[in-house]
Amino acid sequence: MPYDVVDAHLQAWDPETVHYPWMAHDPALLQRTYRVDEVGGALHEHHVDGVVLVQSADNRADSEHLLFQALCSPHVLGVVAWVPLDHPEDAATQLDHWRAEPVVGISHHVDREADPQWLLRDAVGEGLTMLTERRLVLDVPATTPALLAHVATVADRHPKLTVVVDHLGAPPLAALRAGDTTTWRAWCDALHRAADVPNVVAKLAGLGRAAGPGWTVDDVRPAVDHALDAFGPDRLMAGSDWPTALDAHGSWHEVWGGLRAALGDLGDHGVAQVLGRTAVEVYGIPPLVPER
Repeated sequence: MPYDVVDAHLQAWDPETVHYPWMAHDPALLQRTYRVDEVGGALHEHHVDGVVLVQSADNRADSEHLLFQALCSPHVLGVVAWVPLDHPEDAATQLDHWRAEPVVGISHHVDREADPQWLLRDAVGEGLTMLTERRLVLDVPATTPALLAHVATVADRHPKLTVVVDHLGAPPLAALRAGDTTTWRAWCDALHRAADVPNVVAKLAGLGRAAGPGWTVDDVRPAVDHALDAFGPDRLMAGSDWPTALDAHGSWHEVWGGLRAALGDLGDHGVAQVLGRTAVEVYGIPPLVPER
């Protein structure tokens, strides 16, 4: 009987109908429509039973596109969408509109906000209270030590809200490869401080992009090892970062296989936890019917 595995950070997008501001700076290979069925065969090969789609732009159109993908694909078990958390009433209205949709969490790209204190605003705090009441998860792309500190702050203020650190807080793996241990230690300390708050969970995703083109398992292993030390497997989940992983010359198969290899020292229980059970528990996904 296979255990339930969820790729918690697989994306899909359609640049023909959705505005993605960040794409202006990304390679042309990403500027086409991506859909979940493009990795369907690889999912089966790696015994991945389902995926969670995570929004790529802070607008309703992108979330609606992901929800349409969920309607079209049996692989999609949940969607981390976007709502305007700094306008709690509007956010609640949008979630009411999606009450029948598989929305399991909300994300906002705080790393793209002009205000570095955006996550700490009073209005956003009201929005996070609303998420807590609806038993939804907050995904945060905390890409700097300062944003990791903000994650710890809001998680402490909202102890019943689960906060997921996307992309493991952008570990400076490229800097570490270049011998910059000072930057590496600053990230390590910030991640540990976030992990000290028990309702913070981290996502092992985007590590190939962080390490840079030509990355190997040995290049990403320091981040995986540090995350395991800080959070343990019960508060870590895996994600492919597909299709943005293509920017680092990593197909879905290569990224998922490399991440699995980096977990090689864990026992079967720990691997099963990171590769699926944590995401199932955090996002409240009903267990799949086991094979007989």
